[in-house]
Amino acid sequence: MGRARGQKTRDKNKATLPQVPKNMKSDGLDVEYSNELADLQDREAVARSNAADKRVKAKQKRK
Repeated sequence: MGRARGQKTRDKNKATLPQVPKNMKSDGLDVEYSNELADLQDREAVARSNAADKRVKAKQKRK
């Protein structure tokens, strides 16, 4: 016998999984950076990151 299409799943917890509180979330900017101790690769990485941020912000403004 086949299942009825209106039958619900037995696991009711799937729809209400626990969420992470906002105060525990990280934006990924938890690295301490010192310009005095940075070498050439660090400065290039920061420049690439800033350029990528600008591209994303420009793309979001166009939408």
